[in-house]
Amino acid sequence: MHKTLLVALLPLLALAQPASAQMENFKPGPVFTDFGPTAPVEQSEPLAADSTFHIAFDVSTAADPDKINRTIESAARFINMQVKAGVPEENIHLAIVVHGGASVDLTNQNFFAAKKDGRKNASAAAIAQLQDHGVKFYLCGQSAAANGISNDDLLPGVKMSLSAMTAHALLQQQGYTINPF
Repeated sequence: MHKTLLVALLPLLALAQPASAQMENFKPGPVFTDFGPTAPVEQSEPLAADSTFHIAFDVSTAADPDKINRTIESAARFINMQVKAGVPEENIHLAIVVHGGASVDLTNQNFFAAKKDGRKNASAAAIAQLQDHGVKFYLCGQSAAANGISNDDLLPGVKMSLSAMTAHALLQQQGYTINPF
């Protein structure tokens, strides 16, 4: 029985090997060196050095335990990717609008631990680093109310918005587009 199972799984293991080897191409940096990995790409149409981005990321899914929130890390990946491609960091303007289950990811350690069985907020350091590079964070006030989150519970620099819808509408008026990923 075990031998049959092993024989059945061997082709799957062989398929997994190339994917694992390909992931070795992903490295963090140059802006965020501890997170936000990207892979080099030979572009068909390279980015112009004067490219400018105003992008809002929408985050509603909570981080996996002990990991940086995936969409928050995607913002770091975006910055790393563009800078590697030759876009000056000062031309990249990002905002992250958080609501729903991800709301707790924007809270300080005391609040986070109380809601997450004493765990550490693994997104907090990444959020601080992103803010140091001009990324703005907005929490949906409606989600905050639903989760019992007050302004005092937020990580430093996080802004409370009336709602995620309001934050996105105002950001769009400022020229931000919504990142679909």
